[in-house]
Amino acid sequence: MSRESRRSRVRRKVGALRQRPWGLPYRRLTPIAILSADQVEAVHDAALRILETIGVVVEDAAALDALARTGAVVDRVERRVRFDRGLVRALLAKAPGRFTVTGSAPGRDLVLGDETMAFASVAGPVHVIDGDGARRDGTHADMIEALRVIQGLNTVHLIGGAPVAPLDRPVATRHLDMVEAYLAVTDKVFHVWPRERYRVRDALDLLGAALGLDRADVEAAPRVLGTIVCDSPLRYDGPTIAGLLELAEAGQAIVAAPLALAGGTAPASLAGALAQHDAEALAAIALAQAVRPGTPVVYGGMAGAVDMRTAAPAFGTPDAVRATLALGQLARRHGLPFRAGAVSSGNVVDAQAAYETEMALWGAVLGGAHYFGHAAGWLNGGQSLSLAKMIVDAEMLQMIAEVQWPLDTARDELGIEAMHEVGPGGHFFGAAHTLARYENAFYAPLLSDWRNYETWREAGAEDTAARAGRLWRELAEAEPTALDPAAAEAVAALATERRHAIAASA
Repeated sequence: MSRESRRSRVRRKVGALRQRPWGLPYRRLTPIAILSADQVEAVHDAALRILETIGVVVEDAAALDALARTGAVVDRVERRVRFDRGLVRALLAKAPGRFTVTGSAPGRDLVLGDETMAFASVAGPVHVIDGDGARRDGTHADMIEALRVIQGLNTVHLIGGAPVAPLDRPVATRHLDMVEAYLAVTDKVFHVWPRERYRVRDALDLLGAALGLDRADVEAAPRVLGTIVCDSPLRYDGPTIAGLLELAEAGQAIVAAPLALAGGTAPASLAGALAQHDAEALAAIALAQAVRPGTPVVYGGMAGAVDMRTAAPAFGTPDAVRATLALGQLARRHGLPFRAGAVSSGNVVDAQAAYETEMALWGAVLGGAHYFGHAAGWLNGGQSLSLAKMIVDAEMLQMIAEVQWPLDTARDELGIEAMHEVGPGGHFFGAAHTLARYENAFYAPLLSDWRNYETWREAGAEDTAARAGRLWRELAEAEPTALDPAAAEAVAALATERRHAIAASA
């Protein structure tokens, strides 16, 4: 029937939440080709011409050295690198088309590059949208609360990064607060903060302390991911490249994710934005392979457009979906796992936030994405975390997975015996066929309310946002996943030591 057993479809109920069981869903819909084969080659050829003639600024001396050793043309005054197309192709060929990120708990591994789909939580907001719609700065307590919700949602497979920045903690050591929280509250694969080498190094050391592994064992397989964002157009700043170098040297997974927005950070055409995106992504991938051949990489980003009236990024739009479909074709052309964003421009948990996210989600599915970035909790153009939106998103992610559940056409499923039992003009509510299946025959919602109007009114007339608020609070009150006491002590001791060292060096 499928690699997922029928038994796995039974949903786990946590309080009022009915969920799909934990596990990566499989894509069974064929990706859409919005570009012809000739158009794909035209975009890629333009990207290669950009790398050959304009080049990319790389603001890190060690990275310039590594690229110079490969034969790239390096201008050390401008810190600009130009790549021969043959060199780009040779380096690109070293990247694996499929890899596994090893989880820190049994059954938590993530496979990227097959037909599996991995849904990540939002990462990077600095604000929180409260239940009343008010926006405020994020805190460490907010981050912990969000991680409890993420841990409780089976359909969120990995932590995309801090779901909200703990702005009440010092910037220099904030990464330690993040990783300590990931390890204390969750057992899911997480993203590190790849800004400067020491943040990546500290994250890997803390993970090793939690697992009882030395650094060599941690580096034996990809265990974390780091998203490298280009300072579009065509510039990688020093701290970002330093993070990339540390990730590559440690054999960890890199997500190359430019943000080439047509009309803003890229030319005012989707074709131009796609060509620039391809050039920027390939430059980062080439550098990773120059540092350590075989470094696992994901090709992706969120190409799209800006609102030409306000200059604000426009997410979840038809233009963004078209760009996602085209980027998926480029990723398949390069033979790499593909990452797309499931995002919107909505400012509150309302219809706009939902339909734009749904547009982006379907663009990612039909674009062939393996990794869905910011898929749960994104609001306010990525500036804010909303836990109510995270529940709404979790419903949509479950539905995306359920749509692709295979149909079973076995004899007993066709129900001919049930039709004989009921006969013409009857009903199937009490039929043996129905009684044997009714609990798990069809999709059961996590959030949606399917009662009629009168029953809904009598029960309090909660709208979607109110129901989502109630459900996330239930998850946030659950007991967090606890580290073994000895491991927790080791992590805390190492984090404290590093805080003192960073403070002393400052």
